[in-house]
Amino acid sequence: MKIQTKRKTGQLRIIGGEWRGRRLIFPEIEGLRPTPDRVRETLFNWLRDAIPSARCLDLFAGSGALGLEALSRGAVLAVMVDQDAHAVRQLREHIDTLHAHGAQAVQADALAYLQGAPQPFDVVFLDPPYAHYELLGTCCERLDSGDWLAPHAWIYIETESARGVPPLPHNWRVVRSKQAGQVGYHLVERHG
Repeated sequence: MKIQTKRKTGQLRIIGGEWRGRRLIFPEIEGLRPTPDRVRETLFNWLRDAIPSARCLDLFAGSGALGLEALSRGAVLAVMVDQDAHAVRQLREHIDTLHAHGAQAVQADALAYLQGAPQPFDVVFLDPPYAHYELLGTCCERLDSGDWLAPHAWIYIETESARGVPPLPHNWRVVRSKQAGQVGYHLVERHG
C-alpha cells in the first residue's frame, strides 16, 4: 500500500481591488516567501497610478501575490513566471477560480524566459528567493537590453534587507526604498 503525504500549504490574502479579502493557498516550497501584506500595501500605493491598464511581468511569481494583486487592482495583463511545477499548477488554479482574464502562468526559469520573444511590460516584479540574489543583476540587464520594458517602465526589486539593490543599468534609478524586517524593497524607474 502506497502512503500519500499531503503537501503543506501556506495562505495569502489579496489586499486591494476587485478581489480584496480573497484568501488563496500556495504550496510550501523552499525559498518561496510571498511579499508580506504591509509591503504589498506600500508597493501598490507607490504604483497606484501605474497599475490600472498596465502590462505586468512577475518574473519569480511563486505564490502569485504580486501578479494577482496587480490584476485585482486593474492591470490588463500579468504574466507570472516560475520554474516550480507545483507553484505554476497552483497559480493556474487561482487564475481559473478568480476568472482572472489577462493572467498567464508560465513554467520557466527566469533567465530562460528572458531569452524568448520579448514583449514590453509597464511594470516588472523581481522577487527571487533570497538564495538567488545574484540573478537580479543579470535579469535587470536582460530586461533593459532585450525590449522587455516599455519606455517608462517601473521595476520592483525585493531582496534580503542586508543585500541592498543589485547593480542596475545606467538609465534606471531608485525612486523609493524601504525595509520591513528582513525584507528590503525598492521601486526603480527606467527611462527610455
